[in-house]
Amino acid sequence: MSETVIVVNTAVAVLAIVVLIVRFRLNPVISLVIGAVYLGLTAGLGVEGTVGAVTGGFGDILADVGLLIAFGVLTGAMLHRAGAIERLVSALLRVCGPRGMPYATAVTVSTALQSIFVDVLLVISAPLARRIAPRIGDRGLPRMATALAIGLECGIVFMVPGVGAVALAGVLGVPLGQMLILGLVVVVPTVVIATGIMTVLLRRGWWDPARDEQEPALAADSADSADSAETTDTGVDPGPGPDGRGTDHPRGAGRQAAPARTATGAGPAARAGRRELPLLALFGPLLAGLLLIAAGAVLDAAGVTHPVLALLAEPVIALLIALVGTTALVGAVYGRDMVESAVGDGFRESGQILILTGVGGSLATTISEAGLGEILGRFFSASTAAPLLMVWLIAAVLHVAIGSVTISAITAAGVLAPVAPVIGLAPVLIALAAGAGALFAVHVTSNTFWLLQSLLGQSVRGTLKTCSVGVSIASVVAILVILPLSVVV
Repeated sequence: MSETVIVVNTAVAVLAIVVLIVRFRLNPVISLVIGAVYLGLTAGLGVEGTVGAVTGGFGDILADVGLLIAFGVLTGAMLHRAGAIERLVSALLRVCGPRGMPYATAVTVSTALQSIFVDVLLVISAPLARRIAPRIGDRGLPRMATALAIGLECGIVFMVPGVGAVALAGVLGVPLGQMLILGLVVVVPTVVIATGIMTVLLRRGWWDPARDEQEPALAADSADSADSAETTDTGVDPGPGPDGRGTDHPRGAGRQAAPARTATGAGPAARAGRRELPLLALFGPLLAGLLLIAAGAVLDAAGVTHPVLALLAEPVIALLIALVGTTALVGAVYGRDMVESAVGDGFRESGQILILTGVGGSLATTISEAGLGEILGRFFSASTAAPLLMVWLIAAVLHVAIGSVTISAITAAGVLAPVAPVIGLAPVLIALAAGAGALFAVHVTSNTFWLLQSLLGQSVRGTLKTCSVGVSIASVVAILVILPLSVVV
């Protein structure tokens, strides 16, 4: 089959996925499978080869990352139930002071809090950020809103155990330790620089409180609703999106069941009167697990081998240790009821993530089996910057169309994943570039946009500035940080 036909059919498959999701509002899982089947049949794989690529890709990626995602989400659910976010924000304010709070918020949300499901993280942290905003000086509200938006979205795709980062590592076969270290190298300067750029813009007249913030009465209502959501027994329903999408859900994905439910024994009110764990102890098991993963990557690069260290540094074992340790601490201090409620939350949250990740692997495997790698490899020759910029552009375009950071990143990475072995490009760079591109133009198709708009008292115009422009700046900064890494990785 001619190379032109393969390239054209790949483009048609990706375009068909976008059209099915955007125009016909078909569920992304079904759309991705249809696109993969079309590509397999038109690329000459035959019926058996196509089905084998779709099912094999689904199973392979879930074998690699399924437990990692589940363990990460469950650990985050435990931390949420134990009130970790509220306490961490208070500690950051004491340590960093008002002036440094936006930067500290962006860095912390994008790194230490990425095990907490994004809906939960945003619903709990936004009211806290809003209460802090008046204390940090000029343009406090938009600065905190920008810091939250940048930290949330960047953490998803760059920082293990963020679901996007773990999924990208699985699709491209990137060792999780390598993804963790290089993701950290990228995400910290990205969020700091992007937050700094937005701070300058906001302070120089770009923010108009009269037009960019809600009326005081409406803003107060939003804040009251958000505060009451933290302790309600009936559950949080943060879905203010115009068509009922969940966070990072593309058009037609359907509204996810509200993950931030709180049951008896959860929330600040229910914890009143109980002794509290030191904050470092509460995060200790998760930090230990991430350090074990990073240590494994360092030891592997140094050629050091030891059976015990190798076992502990395996990502599945390291995150299992983090989950068991967090569960033991939360159960001992707050009771078994809280643990059981957190486990229920975690199972609800992880289901759709796992299925979307699996079908993303199906499409990536089908693209690889179609032979696109050799074709693109000859096109890009020995250049490393060109495919990285291309994967950034593909992910950006897909995100604008689909509205899902995770799906657009996985799809873009799948298209160019076969290029890596042909031209000697490290797959981790493709993963990072895909994540960077998928951040571009977070807008009204994302529930993150609407949550930030309502919970932080912004108008739609204001949210376009803090969320859409802020995260887009982070997207550009990230690819500029990633490109030099291609020289040394």
